[in-house]
Amino acid sequence: MSRIFLSPPHMGKNEQKYIDEVFRSNYIAPLGEFVNRFEESIKDFTKAPYAVALSSGTAALHLALRVLGVKEGDKVLTSSFTFIGSVVPILYQNAEPIFIDSDESWNIDPNLVEEAIKKEKPKALIVTHLYGQMAKVDILQEICKRYGVYLIEDAAESLGAMLKGKHSGTFGNFGIYSFNGNKIITTSGGGILVSNNEEWIDKAKFYATQARENQVYYEHIDYGYNYRMSNVLAAIGVGQMEVLADRIKRKREIFEIYRENLSDMAEFMPEIEDSKGNRWLTTLTFKDKDPFEVVEKLAKKEIESRPLWKPMHLQPLFKNAKSYLNGVSQRLFEKGICLPSGTALKNEDIDKIAQYVKMA
Repeated sequence: MSRIFLSPPHMGKNEQKYIDEVFRSNYIAPLGEFVNRFEESIKDFTKAPYAVALSSGTAALHLALRVLGVKEGDKVLTSSFTFIGSVVPILYQNAEPIFIDSDESWNIDPNLVEEAIKKEKPKALIVTHLYGQMAKVDILQEICKRYGVYLIEDAAESLGAMLKGKHSGTFGNFGIYSFNGNKIITTSGGGILVSNNEEWIDKAKFYATQARENQVYYEHIDYGYNYRMSNVLAAIGVGQMEVLADRIKRKREIFEIYRENLSDMAEFMPEIEDSKGNRWLTTLTFKDKDPFEVVEKLAKKEIESRPLWKPMHLQPLFKNAKSYLNGVSQRLFEKGICLPSGTALKNEDIDKIAQYVKMA
């Protein structure tokens, strides 16, 4: 086999055609027909009323915090078992991140969230839907409403995942999606911020375009950022949205093939009741094997795999941060692995990878 990557881009039929249309129009920079079309396609798919296309999921999280008024001295609860992009926007606002451990779902533990809210009085909670699987966001939504805490969903990995018939990213005050090169669909780099509050999305759009006032000249009362998505990347996104349903279907098929091959030696990330994830990456924990040795041995076969996320509370950057812990995420990190989950993989390739895992 040639080198197998963890989750490479997989283009459909129309992305190149749409890029060519952008070049013919000469609307290369931010704003243009395809930015609008991409935002509309996300709204149509997720049923989120309002959306703004941005340069990254991290930028979307930053804008969510800025619009909600999170500032220096404020506390923000966040999943510990996640990628650092879920957390650093808190630092951008000079606020204090407080890390919350996972429960049996691998996602954030609502009981620890409520305990932390009572003690810390945070302004917001950022919950990650890990590896494309729904967190218990309906419970978190109720907790946040009860205590007056803003809820932001980091749905960077979970576009298309659903809980009780509702899409990830649409439960909270804000939701964000990522279209980085390794996501279930990609714009090479990009993100989207969604909300049911039109005023907040308008404010985010204002900040994303350097906070320019509505004048014929450049007038600035506030400061902003260069965070808008380009028309070129949005054209890729429009094409990718056309194949999203197929990509979700294939990701779930890949997961099942791995599970059939490896269930005797590993436990796979579960789906919570009444949910359906997109299975962005197939993730598991070994009963006996060392995942770091497996990653190394697969690499010698030109197969890319990764350990599960190292929890944020174990990162040197956050050694002095407050955390509410139960040991779950650390155990997952020490025993878990992400297997190649690219949607262009053939079934026989997945079977071979599974055999290499068994032999590792």
